[in-house]
Amino acid sequence: MRFDLNTREKRTFRLHLIYMAVEGVVLGVLALNEFVFIKSLHGTNYQLGFLFQFSMIIFLFLVFINEFQKRVKNRKRLLRLVALLTRLPLLLVFFFPHSAAEMLENNVWHLLYLAVFLIYFSGNIVIYPNINFLLKTNYRHDHFGKLYSYATSVNKIIMLVVTFVYGYLLDRNNFVFVYVIPLTGVLGIVSGFVLSMIEDTSKKTVMQRKSIFKSVRDSVIEMKNILVRNVPYRHFEAGFMLYGFAFMISVTVITIYFYEQLNLNYSSVAFYRNAYNILAIVLLPFAGRMLGNIDPRKFAVLTYASIALYIFSLMLTSFFPYHFEVYEVTVYYTLIFYVIFHGVFAATMVLLWNIGSAYFCKPNEAGTYQSLHLSLTGVRAIFSPLAGVFFYEVFGFTITFSIAIGALLLAMGLMVWSYRRDVKRI
Repeated sequence: MRFDLNTREKRTFRLHLIYMAVEGVVLGVLALNEFVFIKSLHGTNYQLGFLFQFSMIIFLFLVFINEFQKRVKNRKRLLRLVALLTRLPLLLVFFFPHSAAEMLENNVWHLLYLAVFLIYFSGNIVIYPNINFLLKTNYRHDHFGKLYSYATSVNKIIMLVVTFVYGYLLDRNNFVFVYVIPLTGVLGIVSGFVLSMIEDTSKKTVMQRKSIFKSVRDSVIEMKNILVRNVPYRHFEAGFMLYGFAFMISVTVITIYFYEQLNLNYSSVAFYRNAYNILAIVLLPFAGRMLGNIDPRKFAVLTYASIALYIFSLMLTSFFPYHFEVYEVTVYYTLIFYVIFHGVFAATMVLLWNIGSAYFCKPNEAGTYQSLHLSLTGVRAIFSPLAGVFFYEVFGFTITFSIAIGALLLAMGLMVWSYRRDVKRI
């Protein structure tokens, strides 16, 4: 690194790096989770929509627990308890049937799989805001984006390797997930414990005890006031609503597209789901420095343009289905551009989504701002994933992808207008 870190930053970065490394293994497995559900478990399209929806809609509940999280006196104990309660249920997958025939005999396995992951994803409403809070209070502002990007690069390298290996194993045995997913549950507990070791350096304030109803009301009012007072942040989140709608209606449909339209095997899906991470790993340090030096709204334009282009490249595959095969991986020529643009998206969105909100507030407000940001993610998750499945079943792939691209163009226009509006006022 070409910048000096103080003792606190060095210790925080070391723990952050370990946390991101362990989570890289977990996320490498989960990168294929939806394809496993539709190909190995033979879940329906709408059940697939629910599986993705669960990963996002749980953030809606941050509205209710934001006030509670600010009152927490022992973050270490909270993070460890949440890790245990929400990651342990993944071990139940070990008892799932080991054949398609047994799986299809009883629909309860699909429902149990959805329930297990609903519990798993619910832990993120505590973990994600606390990551922002702990890092923002331990890293200096100038180092925040850079250090986060370095740790994320390590995360993506590990994720890349794990996804390819997992895809290879799944092609040999479609039900190897009954062994792998329980292992990720154990690793999820480990990562939670590592994260809890980052020191909470915030100043403790004595807060008046309130009833839960008054606390929730105050939390909602505080979040509303942030959106009213902080106009640039409000515009930033409005752009995210448009982006999020586009992303959520397309992501589940892309999984269906890989399965039904392109008939890909696990190795091919692993390639497309994670090959872009090679480019993302290269770009992340540059993206981290860029986010630290420009307005997040300008950064968002690049991010939204990249996802619009990767969806467009994917859409073209229906019209130009030319391909070749390399070691059981089917490579479509148009999807090479999908990988390139997805790499840019992965490198920029991981920063924008996780720490973009922190650039609009003071360090001690980072947790609240990220809670609001994630709550709005939950709002759009109420309808967007299932709307994507509905659009696909009624209009087909091309129209669904076109709707997503249109929403992204609107988000880009809003970011440009918002930034120029503020520049003119200076």
